[in-house]
Amino acid sequence: QVQLVESGGGLVQAGGSLRLSCVASGRSISDYPMGWFRQAPGAEREFVAAISRSGGSTYYADSVKGRFTISRDNAKNTVYLQMNSLKPEDTAVYYCAADRRGAVPNATPLGYDDWGQGTQVTVSS
Repeated sequence: QVQLVESGGGLVQAGGSLRLSCVASGRSISDYPMGWFRQAPGAEREFVAAISRSGGSTYYADSVKGRFTISRDNAKNTVYLQMNSLKPEDTAVYYCAADRRGAVPNATPLGYDDWGQGTQVTVSS
C-alpha cells in the first residue's frame, strides 16, 4: 500500500494559479501510473490528469487541458499538479491516487488503488 498526502490547496481568485503536491510513502511510486481527481460538493469524483510511470506520457480531462500540468519526481516520490488560469468551476477537493495494478494511466477512479485525503481548492469569481 502507498500512503499519499496532498498539499498546496487554498483560496485563489479566478485567473490565479496553485501548485498541488502529493508526497508518497510506504513504497516507491516509480512503478505506478499516478492520477489526480477532484470532487465538488454533490458531484461524483472526476478525472483531472494522469501520468505514466516515467512521466513521459500525460493525459488530461478536456476541462483542464491547456491550463493544468501534471508532473512527477520519482526521486522525491512526489507528483505535482500545476493549475493555471483557474476558474470558479475548478473549485473542489483534489485527490492524488496511485495505480498499483496498471501499466498505463487511466481516467477511471476504480482503476486506482491508493488515495490521499484530499486538499481543498476554492476559486473565487
